[in-house]
Amino acid sequence: MGRARPRRSSRPPGLRPLTELRGVAEGGRGRVAESAELMVRTIPRSGEVLPAVGLGTWRTFDVGADAAQRAGPKAVLRLFAQAGARVVDSSPMYGSAEAVVGDLTGELGLAGRLFLATKVWIQGREQGIRQMEESLRRLRTTCIDLMQVHNLLDWTVHLRTLQAWKERGRIRYIGVTHYSQSAYPELERAILTGDVDFLQVNYSLTSTAAERRLLPLAQERRVAVLINRPFEGGALLTRLRGRPLPPWAAEIDCSSWAQLLLKFVLSHPAVTCATPATDKPGHMRDDLEAGCGRQPDAAMRARMMQCLDLI
Repeated sequence: MGRARPRRSSRPPGLRPLTELRGVAEGGRGRVAESAELMVRTIPRSGEVLPAVGLGTWRTFDVGADAAQRAGPKAVLRLFAQAGARVVDSSPMYGSAEAVVGDLTGELGLAGRLFLATKVWIQGREQGIRQMEESLRRLRTTCIDLMQVHNLLDWTVHLRTLQAWKERGRIRYIGVTHYSQSAYPELERAILTGDVDFLQVNYSLTSTAAERRLLPLAQERRVAVLINRPFEGGALLTRLRGRPLPPWAAEIDCSSWAQLLLKFVLSHPAVTCATPATDKPGHMRDDLEAGCGRQPDAAMRARMMQCLDLI
């Protein structure tokens, strides 16, 4: 299957060129062409279009009810939505993150504008149903866009429930997730059931094992792919801090390491959306810039792999 090309002629409603948001995120560093827009990808099984840069909520949105602690996530979500980005990924495993997303979505008037993804993370059919009902309540919605079986926990049981919920219109898409290479064979089994619309998996410049079998299988089976841990939980950015970008980074409109690392991930033809997590508007602005401008081709991806020597 050929590369999923960014579609720029029919952007989703509300999508704005990032250049219109220059002053929104203080500290934003990216600079791309004045006509740049956030690129989008298509969900293979439906044709629905999603912006390629999403937002994870692990740790960063687990801030409870304190207004001061919610200030960062609120500013991030506001900027994210103003740029036309949509995919917000959460989980009951992430503490208060689901409730924070739901509350802030209401406060910012974003109901119906986001693509809400969360997970079921528990053993047993009835326990799973109760947990998903709670997720609906916390996210303040009657329909979740994507419900995923988190880390494949009891996945054969939960997929039957998710299929029933999808038929009833309580969820729109079904997915499975993991963050470890050791789970790839089981992820393959789940994809081969034919009931999975989305795969969420780890992939980064230093963790490319998914390229060997899992990502090609997702393409073959027309499964959309969300990417977690594109910065290895921030470890890659820590290791690269203070190191100069290679001069050729300008050829793909990169002005930061975060943009370079995300562009490597987004340039794989199987990837639909990457979901880095942050509670800092400047970092969100930087991440969004990775979805703009020129993207790496195969030759540039090979050059990017040379950065492994710096990590």
